[in-house]
Amino acid sequence: MTEQSRRPRKPAKPYRRPQKDPVRILAFEALRAVDERDAYANLVLPPLLRKAREKEGPEKFDSRDAALATELVYGTLRRQGTYDAVISACVDRPLREVDPPVLDVLSLGVHQLLGTRIPTHAAVSSSVELARVVLGDGRAKFVNAVLRKVAQDDLDGWLEKVAPPWDEDPEDHLAVVHSHPRWVVSALWDSLGGGRAGIEDLLEADNERPEVTLVARPGRATTEELLREEAAVPGRWSPYAVRLAEGGEPGAVDAVREGRAGVQDEGSQLVALALANAPLDGPDGKWLDGCAGPGGKASLLAALAAQRGAVLLASEKQPHRAGLVAKALDGNPGPYQVIAADGTRPPWRPGTFDRVLMDVPCTGLGALRRRPEARWRRRPSDLENFGPLQRALLRTALDSVRVGGVVGYATCSPHLAETRAVVDDVLKQRPDAELVDARPLLPGVPELGEGPDVQLWPHVHGTDAMYLALVRRTG
Repeated sequence: MTEQSRRPRKPAKPYRRPQKDPVRILAFEALRAVDERDAYANLVLPPLLRKAREKEGPEKFDSRDAALATELVYGTLRRQGTYDAVISACVDRPLREVDPPVLDVLSLGVHQLLGTRIPTHAAVSSSVELARVVLGDGRAKFVNAVLRKVAQDDLDGWLEKVAPPWDEDPEDHLAVVHSHPRWVVSALWDSLGGGRAGIEDLLEADNERPEVTLVARPGRATTEELLREEAAVPGRWSPYAVRLAEGGEPGAVDAVREGRAGVQDEGSQLVALALANAPLDGPDGKWLDGCAGPGGKASLLAALAAQRGAVLLASEKQPHRAGLVAKALDGNPGPYQVIAADGTRPPWRPGTFDRVLMDVPCTGLGALRRRPEARWRRRPSDLENFGPLQRALLRTALDSVRVGGVVGYATCSPHLAETRAVVDDVLKQRPDAELVDARPLLPGVPELGEGPDVQLWPHVHGTDAMYLALVRRTG
């Protein structure tokens, strides 16, 4: 017997089953849905959370679990550009060669390391365990190696390494530091009119979790009722708005469950209110929402119309979205109608309406706080697709309103190609229409610019970046 054979063998390490972490597994599942199916996190996450709350046993979620899962998903998506730059510096291959599920686990881990107060060891170990569960032991080793490199510095330190200096390339610097595509940075900067402070404030506001804002639908609920809810405070600008402090759950509010109130950004409320309150010459009995889906503005307009004895027609091209509009308006205190129709080829006669709202399809760059993944999906070419449709819808709106009536052209985008460029182009061809100053119709709202149109901003007004131009038909 040889010397080597007499040595005692080291016992093999016993296999350890990966520890399942329901919170991080749920966050991973949400990110995969966003990546694989082009889903939106605000649509994917609620049913996943609801299912987790309904489970029995150790995997059942409580409110703290739900809050952490939500932060992991939204935080990772908001900072994806920054985290991609950090991960690129820690791997030996282009990111496009890293399998997307591996990249999702890495991004979740990087967010815990650089964007939360989770201790370093816990952030790394929980991410490695997640990798073992969803990817296998081999890939878990890769995740462990990368995250240990990331853990060697904090966010500020990494930004010093991976972001181009401001003096060399300010747009690319902002893109990496604030996690926006470069073309979006450029477009938003143009819309703001220049200046470093404004663009940095806006990009940072896009990366903050927005407050949940409710709307009390007139004739069905009151702000006084909503303010009796825990963590509820008055809105800033809209008389129908109530904000819920962090952790407030709209689904727990009776009026929301019953459809008497809804979740609606204050900027959207202001657009509807401005159109409803614009001065008219002549009758005021027929209103139109020409792009009504999913029904937020339509439900507020219908309630306001009912108070005045007017009737709202809510039109939406997509039948399933028309169904959402019908659900939002169900129980309205006055008459209304919901139809599925193409706003560029309307079934109604010209000159039928006194007030018309066209909240047109757009890139959604004004709501990046709520849909952070949209910034990575949109391309400059999308503007070419939306532009002709936006112009066609505004022309239809002007045809649909009677002489003396008012059209509200609205977008949830501040991009100049979707706002002033559209309005200017259409009005050049319409000598029978003129702009109305919208600013007096948003009383108390500061910093509305030189007019006559209005652009709201997340960093200034705490709303989505809604745009509104009011146009009166004159002949």
